[in-house]
Amino acid sequence: MIYSDRTMAALTKLGIAPERVAGRGLCEHPEEDGLVVAETARDGREFLLTPAAAQAWNAMRTAAASDGVTLYIISAFRSIERQVELIERKLAAGETLDSILTIIAPPGFSEHHCARAIDIGSPGAPVLDSAFDRTPAFLWLRAHAGAYGFVLSYPEGNAAGYQYEPWHWCFHAAV
Repeated sequence: MIYSDRTMAALTKLGIAPERVAGRGLCEHPEEDGLVVAETARDGREFLLTPAAAQAWNAMRTAAASDGVTLYIISAFRSIERQVELIERKLAAGETLDSILTIIAPPGFSEHHCARAIDIGSPGAPVLDSAFDRTPAFLWLRAHAGAYGFVLSYPEGNAAGYQYEPWHWCFHAAV
């Protein structure tokens, strides 16, 4: 297993053995560049994606809105350094690394690094919670996201060993 220098430095900083990542069959996701603003939150935060993913997201969001479903981005592109910060914050709060790595990818292995993954929310829906799968937004996504190239990355019992994340969708290409 040969990983990039940035990924190895991040894993080392957090005490995550490369064998641990390899044992889960996780793929390294290098950071993308040439990103565009796909959406801006009410608080001014900009959510960055690749141009193709941003275009697909906006088309999908528009289609959902025409069906009466409001979708918005909670999280999009995330750097390796930001991934380290998220894990360090949870470690500082007393969570174990084993527990953390079921909900957050090791740095270098998050789909968010490739700027094609988005965490999706909807007004009144639980945020980053498995109960999102009981919302009209999830039902709409399950029925229509594939037409826009988005795939649910972490269904129940996924091979990567992550918790079920009905809010996390990754753009692969329109089918």
